[in-house]
Amino acid sequence: MKKTTLSAAALLAVGTLGLAGCSSADAEAEASTSSSEQAAEETVEPQDITLWLAGTDTPEALIEYLKTEYTDVNGGSLTVEQIGWGDLISSLTTALPDSENTPDVAEVGNTQAATFTTVGAFMDLTDYYDEFGGDSLLPGFVEAGSIGDQVYALPYYFGSRAVFYRSDIYEAAGVEVPTTLEEYTEVNASMKEQGLGGAYLAGRDWRSGISWIFANGGEIAEYDGSEWHASLSSDASIAGMEMWQDLFETGNVAQSTDDDTTTYSAINDEFLSGTPASSTLAPSWATWTLGDYDEETEGYVWNPETFGVYALPGVDGGTAPVFAGGSNIGVSAATQNVEGSLDLMGIIFSDEYQTMLAENGMGPANLDYADIYAENSYFEGVNAVALEAASNAKLTPAAAGWASIEEAGIMEDYFQAVAEGGDVATLAAEADAKIDELING
Repeated sequence: MKKTTLSAAALLAVGTLGLAGCSSADAEAEASTSSSEQAAEETVEPQDITLWLAGTDTPEALIEYLKTEYTDVNGGSLTVEQIGWGDLISSLTTALPDSENTPDVAEVGNTQAATFTTVGAFMDLTDYYDEFGGDSLLPGFVEAGSIGDQVYALPYYFGSRAVFYRSDIYEAAGVEVPTTLEEYTEVNASMKEQGLGGAYLAGRDWRSGISWIFANGGEIAEYDGSEWHASLSSDASIAGMEMWQDLFETGNVAQSTDDDTTTYSAINDEFLSGTPASSTLAPSWATWTLGDYDEETEGYVWNPETFGVYALPGVDGGTAPVFAGGSNIGVSAATQNVEGSLDLMGIIFSDEYQTMLAENGMGPANLDYADIYAENSYFEGVNAVALEAASNAKLTPAAAGWASIEEAGIMEDYFQAVAEGGDVATLAAEADAKIDELING
């Protein structure tokens, strides 16, 4: 399939031809030939492009839709490669500047978007911002992919963390859903004392643990108007980490060396049976691995009679700020297939695809579709809780060097050291010094 566009000159030729209906046949033929030549010159050939997706978060059905729809729209083929989250930063750093090997369109974690945007890895999409959703797009994610008023990486999907728990174990332990962050520790400590389980919060999973810092009014880093400065050693941040350390020591059943990848294996291997984990803090799409195992589909079916979900409570009640999971997506600045890349972006931000994201438990980039996400009956209210949590969610600093901090594992090392009982104030100061060396790029 070929797409043909008419230039202004070609359109003018067609218009002139209409006005000169009484002129000679030779003049008509000449005008017609001129118009055809102009149109032929601007015929857009189909383009074969590559899309890099992060991990396996995007369901296969959505990937197949993108491939099929892209061929229908552009005529070319779409190759989709799924790059593991652990390899994403290094892979993109190598590939994006290379015009011969760059993915044409690439997904990046929302915490990494600022870095790749700042170094010029993505094409300027400002002129297409309104076409792709405009002000209906997630504002925090748009900010992470922007420099001033110029937009380079747009939101792809969001997911906020919520507490998934075994309601039958809570009932057996005689505990209620907590309403404050302190009660969350007390409830899990009680279950652990009774031998019924406790919270499963991996020691190195800072993306979950950071909620305790946020809930106490702390921040990872703050911007002074000219540069970023780490603030894990602020009084508020230390108070949050001391509360998290207390939970880890009294009500948690994970290991200090566990990370967010082992969280999911623990959910499958232990959380489902109720021993030893009776709850965990996980993104909304954890429903894909929670529930009763269905041998026919080789997947898990959410069972509301056994499982429940609630928003992590704040220090004084309400909802604690949680880390906003999800990602951004952009067109490589080095792509040789601009037309095809923009076609794919148009498909991703179309009504159809945004609806598919919402129906598959992935928070849509366009908040006009948030109601579909929240009301999705398959997840039995999970998405409504996730949307509630998302309204109070936070991102990591939109700093040029943040991707380097993630790649260095500074936050993972800090949380593990705290989980192992180290002095929070001392460890926070050490982590701040490491962050400050990298955060401004």
